[in-house]
Amino acid sequence: MVAATGNADTTVGHGELIKAVERALTTHGRALLTGPAGAGKTEAVGALAAAASTRHETVLRLAPEAADQWIPEASAAALLASVPCAALERLSGPQRTAIALLRREADAPRAGRDHVALRLAVVEVLRTLAARTPVLLVLDNAQWLDAESTDLLRFALRLTPPRVRVLVAECVQGGAPVGGPLCGPGTPEIRVPPLGADEVAELLARHGLPARLAGRIHQASGGNPRLALALGHSLAEAAEARDASAHHADPLPLSGQAREVARRLLAEAPARARRTLLLAALAARPTTALLRRAGRPDAEAELAEAERAALVTVGEDGAVAFTAGALPMALAADAGWPERAAGHAALAAAVDDPVQAVRHRALAVDTPDEWLAAEITEAAAACRRRGKRALAAELGLLAAERTPSNRPGDELARLVAAAEDAGWAGRADLARRATRAVLARDASPADRVRARLAVIDAAGQALAALDETFAYAMDDAAADPALQAAVQLRIATKYNLSDGDPVRSRDAAAEAGRLAARGGDQVAEAMALTVRARMGRILGDPDAEDILAEALALPAPEVPLGMRNAPQYLAVRHALFDDRLADARRQLLVLLPAVRRTGSAEDVFEVLRSLTEVELRRGRCAVASAHARRALELTIEAGLSPGPAWYAAAMAEAMGGSFARAAGYARRGIQASEEEHDQVFLSRSLYALGLTELATGEAAKAVATLRRVAELEAAQQVVDPSILRWHGELAEALVAADAPDEAAELLGAVRTVALGLGRTAVVAALDRARGLCLSAHGDAEGAVHLLQATADRFGALQLPVERGRTLLALARVERRRRRRAPARAALSAAAEVFTAAGAKPWAELASEQREPAPSEGGTALALAALTEAETRLALLVAEGASNQEAAAKLFVSVKTVEARLTRIYQKLDVRSRAQLATTLRTR
Repeated sequence: MVAATGNADTTVGHGELIKAVERALTTHGRALLTGPAGAGKTEAVGALAAAASTRHETVLRLAPEAADQWIPEASAAALLASVPCAALERLSGPQRTAIALLRREADAPRAGRDHVALRLAVVEVLRTLAARTPVLLVLDNAQWLDAESTDLLRFALRLTPPRVRVLVAECVQGGAPVGGPLCGPGTPEIRVPPLGADEVAELLARHGLPARLAGRIHQASGGNPRLALALGHSLAEAAEARDASAHHADPLPLSGQAREVARRLLAEAPARARRTLLLAALAARPTTALLRRAGRPDAEAELAEAERAALVTVGEDGAVAFTAGALPMALAADAGWPERAAGHAALAAAVDDPVQAVRHRALAVDTPDEWLAAEITEAAAACRRRGKRALAAELGLLAAERTPSNRPGDELARLVAAAEDAGWAGRADLARRATRAVLARDASPADRVRARLAVIDAAGQALAALDETFAYAMDDAAADPALQAAVQLRIATKYNLSDGDPVRSRDAAAEAGRLAARGGDQVAEAMALTVRARMGRILGDPDAEDILAEALALPAPEVPLGMRNAPQYLAVRHALFDDRLADARRQLLVLLPAVRRTGSAEDVFEVLRSLTEVELRRGRCAVASAHARRALELTIEAGLSPGPAWYAAAMAEAMGGSFARAAGYARRGIQASEEEHDQVFLSRSLYALGLTELATGEAAKAVATLRRVAELEAAQQVVDPSILRWHGELAEALVAADAPDEAAELLGAVRTVALGLGRTAVVAALDRARGLCLSAHGDAEGAVHLLQATADRFGALQLPVERGRTLLALARVERRRRRRAPARAALSAAAEVFTAAGAKPWAELASEQREPAPSEGGTALALAALTEAETRLALLVAEGASNQEAAAKLFVSVKTVEARLTRIYQKLDVRSRAQLATTLRTR
């Protein structure tokens, strides 16, 4: 029991929770915070206690431990031991005696104590403290209060004045609830919500753990912060032990602290429910009906108890889902082999899916059996036909394990097939496991190459650490040009993705095409041409479209390298780059069911990402957001590299959701891409962040962020400005940051390239920025004409969000030249366009920038004449910032601040900081 002092940081993701508790305490004087162990209750009450202490309230904090519940009046003694002696001076003799006895002899026999005096003493102490300052009584871990202390506190809290507020935090697991009876009827109960995937990413980042693992850790932890951190540390330790970076799709090691946290959560389940929970953990798709058929007739009642302990959820259809993926892992790991085997045997007889029946029969025995191995192999083939490649890989490995030693050829074929299935599914852990087994046997060079390629394919974006694998694969493929072509194709991808070198990628693809032609592999030849065409587009090669047409004329591939290397998909991407959006959407909707049939999660993600981008450009932001959500869910579920999914989510939020959420997603994408050395999606996530910073008026930050994009694109030798359209945004940010000359220079260079390549929409975006440049250089008339024409061009191109953004720019220019009616008309038109497109944050931006009412007079008009950079400086100075402080916040020099301040004084006709502050307050 301690009086809280100092400050505490708000726990990650629980800012809204803490606000809700504060509201409950203000309104009701009582609040009950509940949630499972490790949910963050202690951190939340710590933040609330620190805030109360900052307000100079008296904070009494009691946090009993598990052992305290068996010691009568232990918590009451701890509470009173922390009370200042001055608060005891006004007590009557019997009351002081009762407290003294309790404080000195908390574990002594209770007989002979004056319990009535003790209760009245606690009431009087709280009243005395409340007479001086408001009191916040924080009871953490209330489930471990002893019964006698609970009775004493319940009596005392009924008689305390309103200035004594009470916050009780209680674990929902184990025993009868204490908090409700303690606080009294009507007390608001607030449950600690689980963290979202992005909040888990932030939590991991704060503790120096890889953000790219956030999706899988979120899934395994169920958003429980303590379990998430334990899993993250287990992964980091495992990676360090094997001297390698943890891969985003590796199995999560349930060891050490993570296993203990999961065990503590499971310990709250009644013993009779453990067997049912184990069966649910062993089943692929557990339901109450399946568990009953497997020998648990009371499954519903037992699962209801587990549900109350926050271990599972049971749907209306009887589907059983664990609240955290680590829980079934812990159940299976802690069960002995006989218990697991019996569970699989029971499930084998109960499931209605033949594939799952075979899987459970195989897991119920541990001896080789060729008949069983053949059955498993056929089940794996059935999964392959269904597009369930991950399950096919698991079954392939299981079939190899059950193959007798006198059939080495069958075992090797099953291992190679398992490796390829794992590569297709993006399961790096299964691919590595199968490949290690292949390399440990007397495998042919072709089998070794196929297995190594599976490891490469499963790595997703994280190709930077696979140089050794590439080298061994090339060595094994030396005698076979078709195999060499397959390796070269992966090398071409690595050069672009990890090294950011499209020239080397193009050259490697050309070599792959020559080798494929020699080996008679037309599919590989088509894919090599596709890579060449993609790199050609990046490099501004006018022959890129002809190369793509040549690839499209060859047989359409269905290959482990994935849809992103198929010419049909590149044709869709080119349609998107050229703003032939209806064509792109139509082709993507044809590809979507096709890629679902292949079973490649990465292929499905690619199509969903492109659909997101297409719908955003078309001004269908709600539809785009739905695609982005599905892409992110798929990424987490399949364990794909998260950088691309964070980028897609950031763009969807930036257009149709929330600028704040967009910035959060973009930062996650930046971190994940940096961790995986993914240069392509690093620049994209930086672009998304820069766009958000520009939209929210953080021009200096936007300039810094978008300059990083420019540097990355220059390092990657990107010539075509239609692929990632950052140029106009950087120019707009430069204008807003008072650097119009630099913006004009950038626009001139890029515009020449865009015109030469015929990139019409890119030129329009550049012209929007050019209009702002003209305005900054004093040519307001030219700026207005250019922006009006540009808005019309975007309308003709059917790019509504871009048109709305141009109308916003037009409104700013009109306001600068003090033409209020045209500015209001432009803002109104922009808001209408954004609303129709579902571009919510941009519609709000248009509303916020409305023209001031006529009653606001000439000062408002003068303020409208300030540039965005001048407005930000004026506000900082009016708030009391020195020139040096303002320079630091705006990322500019002190001389720049002085020059801008001189212009502000001239425009507003003021002579001092005091006059400036008065003018802004009047406005």
